[in-house]
Amino acid sequence: MTLLEFARGPALTWATVIFVAGMLWRSIGLMMMMRNKTLSKPRHENLSRGGWRLMLTRFVPAPVFRDKIAFQYVLGWIWHLGFVVVLFFFPLHILFFESILGFAWPALPNGVIVFAGMVSAAILILLFVRRFIDPVLREISTFGDFAAVLVTALPFLTGLAAYGHLGLAYETMLGLHFLSIALLLVWFPFSKLYHAVTVLPSRYILGVKFWRRGVDA
Repeated sequence: MTLLEFARGPALTWATVIFVAGMLWRSIGLMMMMRNKTLSKPRHENLSRGGWRLMLTRFVPAPVFRDKIAFQYVLGWIWHLGFVVVLFFFPLHILFFESILGFAWPALPNGVIVFAGMVSAAILILLFVRRFIDPVLREISTFGDFAAVLVTALPFLTGLAAYGHLGLAYETMLGLHFLSIALLLVWFPFSKLYHAVTVLPSRYILGVKFWRRGVDA
């Protein structure tokens, strides 16, 4: 069995199993934590209004923090957008999803995908280095913070290298690309990357709690 056969066979299969199991485990655990019932009388009616309000307004930083986090905030939006573009609109990725879902959608030109991938990879590397050189970020960062950036960047780097026939042989780089995806799948449910699932629900729940207490957040 070659590296490529192992990577896109057993490695990717077991990574997917671990990903699904981990996501279910984390999600069920969070739902069980929400079983407590609030007995206090709400100070506002229509609690969902507060939830939707906070969930949507938090897409823009609060004015008091805007100047200090604008750099990281803008870069975060750019690389997240690049991630979506590369994942869902690269022709080969679409063929992969079609083999699973049974349908496809229009792809973007390869040049657009490569540009988005390069920009996203560069931003992730920049954010990774910034955690080292910024004294405040370095002090509050944990191993999980550094690992999350690195694990997310590896599929971009290996994918670009495979597409451009850079470094090792194409089959080897493609195998490493699949292995990096498998690593991301395994790491995702048990790390801070899980915030991609919880960010909107947690904002909504926090908004409901604030609105219930009469806090205009």
